[in-house]
Order: sequence, then C-alpha cells, then structure tokens
Amino acid sequence: METDVVAIFAFSRKCTVHFGCQLVDSGPGGGAVPEHDPHDPHDHGDRGDHGEHSEHGHDQAGAPGHAGHSHGVAVDADRRWLLIGLALILGFMAVEVSIGFLAHSLALISDAAHMLTDAASILLALFAMRLAARPARGGYTFGLKRAEILSAQANGVTLLVLSAVLAFEAVRRLVSPPEVTGGLVLATALVGVAVNIVAAWSISKANRTSLNVEGAFQHILTDLYGFIATAIAGLVVLLTGFARADAIATLVVVALMLKAGLGLVTAAGRIFLEAAPAGVDPDAVGDEMAAVEQVIEVHDLHIWEITSGQAALSAHVLVVPGGDCHKVRRVLQRSLLAEHGISHATLQVDHLGEEDDHQLLQIAHSAPEREQGHCEDAHGPVHRTGPHDH
Repeated sequence: METDVVAIFAFSRKCTVHFGCQLVDSGPGGGAVPEHDPHDPHDHGDRGDHGEHSEHGHDQAGAPGHAGHSHGVAVDADRRWLLIGLALILGFMAVEVSIGFLAHSLALISDAAHMLTDAASILLALFAMRLAARPARGGYTFGLKRAEILSAQANGVTLLVLSAVLAFEAVRRLVSPPEVTGGLVLATALVGVAVNIVAAWSISKANRTSLNVEGAFQHILTDLYGFIATAIAGLVVLLTGFARADAIATLVVVALMLKAGLGLVTAAGRIFLEAAPAGVDPDAVGDEMAAVEQVIEVHDLHIWEITSGQAALSAHVLVVPGGDCHKVRRVLQRSLLAEHGISHATLQVDHLGEEDDHQLLQIAHSAPEREQGHCEDAHGPVHRTGPHDH
C-alpha cells in the first residue's frame, strides 16, 4: 500500500491526482499544496485576495495568478465624474420645474421629472460602486459586485414606469391641450440641451463597460434627446401656436425612455440569469476547447458574467491518458483570455478513464457511457473533436 501511495505522489508532480477527498496539486515550487484546513489559523483579512494564487485541485485552477486583469473600474475616478454630472442635473432641475409650471409645459415638467430620476440613478450608481468595491469575504465569495447590476436594473425599471406615466399624461393633453408659452419652453430647453451635453460628457468619461455607469449614462442621454424634442416643440408653439406639439414632444421622450429602459432591464436580467456574455457562443467556445491538442472531451461547460465586463467560465476537460494536464490547462486559459476575454477560467482537467479506490471519478472509455454515467443531471452538451450534436 505504501508503494502505491509513493507512486501516486510521484506521478502528481507531473499531473495532479485525486487522493481521498483531498485535491492535491504540485505547487509553483514543486511541493504539494495542502488542502484548505478550516481549523488552521490564517488571516482572511479584508482583502480580496489571499496573496499569491496557487493552482488548485487536479489541475482545477483559475486564471493564471489573476495578475493580468482588473477586477473592476477605477472607482475614485468614476465617482468624481458622476458627482460632476449630479451637480449639473440637480442645479438645472430646480430651475426647470419652476419654468415648466409657469409656462404650462408638460414637456418641460416631464424633462424635469426625468432629471429627478437622472439624479436618483447617479446617486444609486455611486452607492452601488461603493458596495461593489468591497472585498469578497464570508458568504459573499464574489463580493458585492452585482450591486451594480441591481442599480442598473433599478434604473431601467424607473425609466419604464416613468415612461408609462408620461405617456398617459401626453395622450390626455393631446385630447385637451392647455395653452403653452412657447418662448419660455424654447429658451429653457436650449439651456437644458447645453447642461445635458456637459453632464453626458462628464459621465461618458467614467467606465461605461460597467452596466451601472451605463444605466446612469442612458438616463442622461435620453434626457438630452428629450430636451432637443422639447426645444423643437417650443419653437413650433412659438411660430404656429400649435399647442399639441408639446404633448407630441413628450411622446418622443417616452419612446426614447422605453428603448433605454428595456435595454437596461434586459442586460441586467441576462447577468442575473447567468447567461453567457453577449457575443459569446458557449457551443463555439466548447468546440474550440475540444480542438486543443491532447483534449478528448469538454463537458459541464458554464459561461456567465459575475458583473458587467467580468466573464467567468468553468468546465470539466478530459485529456488523453498520460497527457500533460497542466500544459493543457495553461493553453486553454491563455486561449480563453486571448480569444474571448475570459480571465476567470476554472478548469478541472482529468485523464480519460482515470479511477481511484475512493471512486472520486468514474469515467468509462465509451462515449455513450460517459454521457449517461457522468452526471445524472445534465449540465449541457458534450464537446469533442469532429462532428457532434450540441
């Protein structure tokens, strides 16, 4: 028995093996990395890392060292740009509400209401940024990064609700249009265009790959389009006296708000449902992985987003008996990062037909047996070289 154990340990220096219930791997220095012992005193701290990342498990590892990619946005810089936009929005909103009531313009009042949601969306984005910047700890193993997605979804829902309210009021005013002061509407809208251009420029300087920041930006952008429509309506009322132009301009704003709101809710929903990132085809990724030298099969492939712009992947990879598991894993991770921008790749790499006395892994040599016996609950298609069904 001792001879068998020594032989297995020696073999693990080339390719990690399952031993008992413990995942063992030869560390960077060649020594075995012990399993995580919950009773072993060590510092968890408030940091989001544990120093140098070792490679875990039977070649079950994350991206190489996690040293080559960022885990978020430049929070301080983004916060500064968002605060500039917030100050501009709040200052002009107070003026616009007053003029809107004086001019009896629903278009101006609707713009002011939208600016209020703009301010709320920016405040929510700032709060979500602070939460998302907290390190992963305790039960929140990914940290609170999805707080930003909650913020984006809230922004989208707010746009949809507000668009419904304004659409109702606009239709009512189309039927019974009040008298509108075109000159005040036009002047205020032109100033609003200028303010929103500066605010949109300010927020665009933040990292818009964050769905949270994009949500705030979409609020400002639709407000800008709304002011342009309101300015045109004010000019029409001033030149022709056609008061219904104000309500028509409001409906244009409503259409833009619906488009932006649906886009945000859909994008946030994809992340919450853990769909693959937009533009990434899991079947194509699986086929590419299966085409790598020494790889026989890829299954249990999952691709999702932790938060916007931070894709993650996990998969079980089978290689030829005697193949270099570590080399295959490194090749796959580099390929995933270069071709698809996936920096968080956790891969379990095993030899085909590998078994041990504890039955941690029982994979038959024939494909039908693998498909039936590996998992009772199907985890997606199996990817192999050559033609196959997805």
